[in-house]
Amino acid sequence: MPDLLLELFSEEIPARMQARAAEDMRKLVTDKLINAGLVYEGAKAFATPRRLALTVHGIPLRQPDLKEERKGPKVGAPEQAIAGFLRAAGLTSIDQAKVQSDKKGDFYVAVTEKKGRPAIDVIAEIVPEVVRAFPWPKSMRWGSGRLNWVRPLHSIVATFGPETEEPEIVPFTIDGIAAGNQTRGHRFMAPTAFTVRHFDDYAAKLQDAKVVLDPARRAEMISTDAKNLAFAQGFELVEPRLVEIIEEFRYERAEQKIDLFETSPCGAEAQASPSPFGGAFSDFVTHRASIACAKGYFQWPFSVRKARFSAAVAFRRLPIRR
Repeated sequence: MPDLLLELFSEEIPARMQARAAEDMRKLVTDKLINAGLVYEGAKAFATPRRLALTVHGIPLRQPDLKEERKGPKVGAPEQAIAGFLRAAGLTSIDQAKVQSDKKGDFYVAVTEKKGRPAIDVIAEIVPEVVRAFPWPKSMRWGSGRLNWVRPLHSIVATFGPETEEPEIVPFTIDGIAAGNQTRGHRFMAPTAFTVRHFDDYAAKLQDAKVVLDPARRAEMISTDAKNLAFAQGFELVEPRLVEIIEEFRYERAEQKIDLFETSPCGAEAQASPSPFGGAFSDFVTHRASIACAKGYFQWPFSVRKARFSAAVAFRRLPIRR
């Protein structure tokens, strides 16, 4: 059975909103699918700093055909009542209606059949409705558009089809943004756009583009690297503080090559910043914070005049202690 892959790619989503937004998207889309008669097998949503993603497995190709019965007036009722019944039921002659009996007598009954629509057409109506009514705690408009979203929306991925075949692009447009099959990876480490097909292909290509889609796996990787880094310096990792920054990371490594640090504007300033703490610990904090900045994890202030404050911020954000 066909699967749906949906991604909404935007500027950075506040960390505190990511998990709730992913769950909201899953519930809103799947509830509308069920209401439309498209009963699916399973669904899972994901969030990274710049995207909400949803995969829904086992969606039927079409809605089921529906048969509806409309009870009309009694047999022998006035012509005006019969004419009104025919108009409401969409019939041209009373001969098209059935006669059913109950304890009150014989009645006309109109039986109408409604053909199911292709699922891709139904999805093309559902997704824009969900996006336009999305329950962000805070949202914004940008440019000349009328869409409200948490941050400017850049692109939409929406593919539908069986896993063994080339999927179709779900045909819809939201505020001038047409659904397609291209997305991007890490803003700095893999900014080139690439084409995706189904969810497995999507997740694998994101991994290659330095984005770990699953928050649980991302947390595990960051926690392991952070523990190793802290242990190497003789420090202890404070686990509750680590949880606060997991959603701000899109790639698993807690460190990166020094050449990235050296060529980054924020890294260059960090090297020139005086330290309010002194010693090896301060060098460790400054170095790691600058690398995180270079990778897009958070933005280092660019004013040298605020260098001491910058080092203090880095100290507070990293969940380590002596």
